[in-house]
Amino acid sequence: MSEANKQVALKFIKAMGDNDPVAAAECLAPDAVAVARGGSYFHGSRDARMMIDGIEAFKALIPSGLSFTILSALADGDKVAVECEGNATTVAGARYANQYVFVCTLRGGKITLVNEYFCTVLANEVLWPLAQSMAGLGETAG
Repeated sequence: MSEANKQVALKFIKAMGDNDPVAAAECLAPDAVAVARGGSYFHGSRDARMMIDGIEAFKALIPSGLSFTILSALADGDKVAVECEGNATTVAGARYANQYVFVCTLRGGKITLVNEYFCTVLANEVLWPLAQSMAGLGETAG
C-alpha cells in the first residue's frame, strides 16, 4: 500500500511540474484539497477543481514547467512526504528555484489532501507580481 501511494504522489508532483492538469487529475480524489501553508500570498485551501485549474493557469507563469528534482520520498501507510526542488524560468525571464515538501494523504489510491510547504518569500517576490498581472491568478485562495 505504501509503495503504491508513493507512486501516485510522485505521479501527481511530476504532473504539476510538467504543467499537465490531465495527469494530475488522475491522481486526485473528487473531494481532494490542497493547502499551501505559510505566509505566502498563495496560501490557503484549494479543492480538486481549483488544483487542476491552477496547474493549467500556471502555464502562463512558467510555460516550460517547474522541473522538479525529487530529493526524497517517504511513505507510511496512507501518507507520503516528498521533498523536492523546482527549477524554472518565468514568462518574464526570471529564474525561479524553490524548495518544496509535499505531504500527501491518500485514500483508495487517490490523493485526498496535499499539504504544500515552500519558501514563501521567494514565491512572493518572483511569482506573485506575475500572478497579479494575470486574470484570475491575482487573488489569494485563503
